[in-house]
Amino acid sequence: RAFPNERTPTPPTRMAAALPSRATLRAAPVVRGVKASKAARPMRSANLTTRAAIADLPKENKDTKVLVVGGTGYIGKFVVRELCARGYDVTAFVREKSGIGGKTDAAGAESMFPDATVKFGTVGSVDSIRSGAFDSDYDVVVSCLASRTGGIKDSWDVDYQATKNVLDVAREKGAKHFVLLSAICVQKPLLTFQAAKLKFEEELQSAGDISYSIVRPTAFFKSLAGQVESVQKGGPYVMFGDGQLASCKPISERDLAKYMAECIRDDSLENKVLPIGGPGEAMSALEQGTMLFDILGTEPKFVKVPIEVMDGVIKILDTFAGFFANMRDAAEFGKIGRYYAAESMLVLDDATGEYDASKTPSYGTDTLEAFFKKVSVEGLAGQELGDQAVFK
Repeated sequence: RAFPNERTPTPPTRMAAALPSRATLRAAPVVRGVKASKAARPMRSANLTTRAAIADLPKENKDTKVLVVGGTGYIGKFVVRELCARGYDVTAFVREKSGIGGKTDAAGAESMFPDATVKFGTVGSVDSIRSGAFDSDYDVVVSCLASRTGGIKDSWDVDYQATKNVLDVAREKGAKHFVLLSAICVQKPLLTFQAAKLKFEEELQSAGDISYSIVRPTAFFKSLAGQVESVQKGGPYVMFGDGQLASCKPISERDLAKYMAECIRDDSLENKVLPIGGPGEAMSALEQGTMLFDILGTEPKFVKVPIEVMDGVIKILDTFAGFFANMRDAAEFGKIGRYYAAESMLVLDDATGEYDASKTPSYGTDTLEAFFKKVSVEGLAGQELGDQAVFK
């Protein structure tokens, strides 16, 4: 989850580097492997009770208990730290082997969050959530969950079912507010992970007994940094079409974490879907590449790849997927790549059907230019996309 949330197969060579990171919609498959038996039954009926509200939370942050799921993910770890810095009583519910490639063990997770309580279990099991996380009650639940790959089964297992498991137990236990990290791209759902996220969003909004803030960020800085090292070494900046097929207002992980933390107290963000981008104007791939060359002080050198090349690859993968089930995710990854090459990460105007930068809210102080300058000197350590990259 790259773009929110943004994904992994190996690229065809340099062409893949042009893709930022994060797929035809299929009918939702039967979700297997996720333990949804003994499903949580919310004790409060939406038809019988009034929706809880931010106003019902304890007045002091230190008295407000917050549970974060997906806390060891790229955005999740910044959210946990930001909430701790604001004085909340924070618990991170994580797997014993978590993070990129499962490299973070229990001791690593505890050392990552010295100011939070760390509990272990799996969001794939309602029983584990009940006994492992909700052995005490929480006022607020923050979900930073995202499927690891964006594959078909993984998307329904995590972006929908696992997140729903958390919501069900949260409602059962009387949580008052649910902050969801979603993605701006669900507004035009052509991919499986988007359909899964959107289905959960709809169920959260219709719950009726718990307030919510649904945060839909644009691109993350790290998803736009994949070509920094190759350009530094003298390579060209690779882009699709004329480099102006898609634009975005990228936001840093730090600014996004601050915005999500504000969703706990700011009642103007309550019970709303919240698209959010970073500061400054929207930028196309051409503008991002030009800025990178300016920072490096080198002559701009671009390679423009026709978007039709991606269409051809996807058609071939789709054909194989019709015969070989194990090729379905490969076809999905190809569609994810094409989506991010051609679709803007901006608010989609329902009236015009066009992306509108002026309607995409800006937040924060971190700029993409400052980020490019930083990584051009310090490298990309800590910016690994892992399983959430479409290409490596």
